[in-house]
Amino acid sequence: MPSNTQIIINQFGAAELLAFQESELPQPQAGEVLIKVAFAAVNPIDVKTRAGLGWAAQHNKNNLPWSPGYDVSGSVIKQGSGSQKFNLNDTVSGFIGFPLRAGGYSQYICVPETELALMPEDISLECAAAIPLAGQTAAQALEKAKIQPKEKVLILAGAGGVGHIATQIAVAAKTEVYATCSSDNIDYVNGLGATAIDYNLQGWQGNLNDVDVLIDLVGGDNALNALSCLRPGSRVVTVPTITSSIVCAKASELGFIGMGMLVEPNITQLEELLHLISAGMLKIKIEQIFPYQDVVAAHRKVEKGHARGKILLNMQS
Repeated sequence: MPSNTQIIINQFGAAELLAFQESELPQPQAGEVLIKVAFAAVNPIDVKTRAGLGWAAQHNKNNLPWSPGYDVSGSVIKQGSGSQKFNLNDTVSGFIGFPLRAGGYSQYICVPETELALMPEDISLECAAAIPLAGQTAAQALEKAKIQPKEKVLILAGAGGVGHIATQIAVAAKTEVYATCSSDNIDYVNGLGATAIDYNLQGWQGNLNDVDVLIDLVGGDNALNALSCLRPGSRVVTVPTITSSIVCAKASELGFIGMGMLVEPNITQLEELLHLISAGMLKIKIEQIFPYQDVVAAHRKVEKGHARGKILLNMQS
């Protein structure tokens, strides 16, 4: 019987503190399936939690060792009693264990079948691991903002994991999309149908005004500076939880509607996103796939920012 390698956090801190743990294969309980994980996505929340920041770290500080990872793709290799949603060898995608259980950085994991979606046959396992958290964050941020056709929408970090998906959804909704990115990603973001803005250009905010909706995927000073682009009564949805209260307070002070958000797993929405990919209406960009043994390098890559699209771990490499 194969063993199960998991990537774990024994103590909060630098990426180098990530460790590996060997265990026997877990056994699915009632309503669960055992997944052989093909790919797991590395998300900014994983990096922040590993560093000891945010609510997931706060809630798990007395629960270490803890395995991060909320996005997985893989195949069903065993079913628990009462499991009827999937057949053996079905390929699935999941936004699992959010916000506290996690565990996606595992070669094998037991997951409630209610947290998994059947993959369309023409989608890669890579795309299926990249979409759950980022895709639902993008979709729910735009839903919360109640975007309308012809409105001006500004997305901060439009080439990133969440940003490149949010940009495509906002363009498809017939809004006028502006998205900040590095100079290396200007052509890429323009190719998504948005107007790309190089965030390194000093005072770029002065060239954009009357924005109806700000989707903030960066937080902090970058978000606060972008508020100058908005018209009175604009809506601001800020995703980074660490600076959410500051951004919302400043937005309110300036006469805008400021809203923080925490993504909520929604299996119907995940199935819809998978079908959009299958239909060619949503394109997922994967910048790099690391062997799971190189998880430290993967975390450093996400920590630096500037990735175009998603970073994945190959859990079977």
